[in-house]
Amino acid sequence: MSTTPPDVEAYDVIVIGGGPAGHHAALHAASLNQRAILVEKESSVGGACVHRGTIPSKTLRETALALSTFRTKTGGLMDLPQSEGMQVASLMTRLEQVIKAHQRYMGMQLTRAGVERIHGRAKFLDANSIEVSDVRRNRRRLSAPCIVVATGSRPRTPPEIPIDHQHLMDSDSILSLLYLPKTLTVLGSGVIACEYASIFAAIGTEVTIIDRAERPLAFLDPELSDLFLAAFTATGSRFLGKATTTSVVHDGLSTVVTTLATGEEIRSEKLLCALGRVANLEELDIGKAGLTATNRGLLQVDANGWTGVGGVYGAGDVIGPPSLASTSMDQGRRVVCHACGLTPGVPPEMIPLGIYTIPELSSVGLDERQAKERHGGCLVGRAPFAELARGQIAGCADGMLKLVADAQGKKLLGAQACGEGAAELVSIAQMAMLNGNDIDIFVANTLNFPTLGEGYRVAALDIIHQRG
Repeated sequence: MSTTPPDVEAYDVIVIGGGPAGHHAALHAASLNQRAILVEKESSVGGACVHRGTIPSKTLRETALALSTFRTKTGGLMDLPQSEGMQVASLMTRLEQVIKAHQRYMGMQLTRAGVERIHGRAKFLDANSIEVSDVRRNRRRLSAPCIVVATGSRPRTPPEIPIDHQHLMDSDSILSLLYLPKTLTVLGSGVIACEYASIFAAIGTEVTIIDRAERPLAFLDPELSDLFLAAFTATGSRFLGKATTTSVVHDGLSTVVTTLATGEEIRSEKLLCALGRVANLEELDIGKAGLTATNRGLLQVDANGWTGVGGVYGAGDVIGPPSLASTSMDQGRRVVCHACGLTPGVPPEMIPLGIYTIPELSSVGLDERQAKERHGGCLVGRAPFAELARGQIAGCADGMLKLVADAQGKKLLGAQACGEGAAELVSIAQMAMLNGNDIDIFVANTLNFPTLGEGYRVAALDIIHQRG
């Protein structure tokens, strides 16, 4: 007999948050015949990914990419003149259409799967139940043996950076700029910082990235970071690594002054602060579930996303980096698998990373350093896009595909790509690794010609030649 109080609605899985992690957790729960409900405080699903993150920034990026590559794509015959005082909004004319379409399709997927949705704010009552308040202050109490916290994050604002959303922006307000600035300072060199820095640099803004790290995107294969940095500095922008900021002020007129520990002053029209994210936990009353946030404000979880308390799990930005849509989606799937007693499947490194800078960067599996650490050695094959017919035809000859194999040059361990379509290109390596294929499969089989996929054959032959 059920011990659930009569005023409490029982489910198998409760998901709090409708971003990439929560959306995938709810869908996967439904696919396992679990009665799932998704709680979202916004009027539609998608989270910050749709409203303020992935979708808006990538829509802006598509326009910036088209503008910056038009001359190359036309063989140097045509230029697109850029008007003075270009409005940022004019670069994202399709944004509302893209957002609405994505929200609609996400909602349709949940409906088809039979996932119930509720619009309201959730807070814990204990480790197995929550209360949801809607806009009319109606309240529902829900319980489930599995509760997935996927409430996302917001930009972190260091107290010494006086963000005013007009001159000093964060990653939420940067897209509200009226006009394209001539100069921009970016604090930070992570994914968000480098994506926006490269987008603005591509459309004519002189950008300065400042960070304590020695190189941008320090978590990536250094070869990818170097390729990004070369393309970024070629626009006339610069990266100041191993730099400490001592003060940031707006002069009250038209300039933001950023002072470094060395005494150097960086002056720009606008500043973007992209120094990390803060998990959205404060409204959840997590203490009632027996949970506490880490000193970084995150949910502490194990490799399965379990908090160690009851059936409470965390997925997505609330558990910290890498905070990418693809990894968040996989985390949502994994926590539901663990809660249902199922094996989550492939290791996390088999989930591809896509960094939508200009140029695009992507990685799956192990990089060169990781392969050496885990396997004692590796062979690496490279395919510069300049050697591919498609690279020359499409005017993207500065890209590269890199394959990492074991020390014998047989087993495929990972792939990295830089350039046009990099995030899609590595999916071929992902499927090959999941299928257990050796390097030789890329030589024994022919991909479409001319495509960038031909790079797999070139890179594989590079490794085979090294076998001796």
